[in-house]
Amino acid sequence: MKGKSALLALTVALASCASQKAVYLPDGRQGYAIGCSGSALDWSLCYEKAGEICKENGYDVIQKSDEQGVAVSGTQYGVFGGSTHNRSMMIVCK
Repeated sequence: MKGKSALLALTVALASCASQKAVYLPDGRQGYAIGCSGSALDWSLCYEKAGEICKENGYDVIQKSDEQGVAVSGTQYGVFGGSTHNRSMMIVCK
């Protein structure tokens, strides 16, 4: 049963997608903050989401951030660690 639970958790993690949030830029234009964080994800998901939002009009990337880190936690059973990967970009449709 543990094997099935682990497989389900892995499937859910790999099926993650890019997130989006409408924002307003300092000049008053509406833009979008897009996130595609995770070690199993890559920049292509952010660009795909930008294309879905702006469609054939296209978009300009206003800001892009790519940070890697490490997460470590401990319990009475031991110390566990892993890597984190945070990617985000801000776009405005043309």
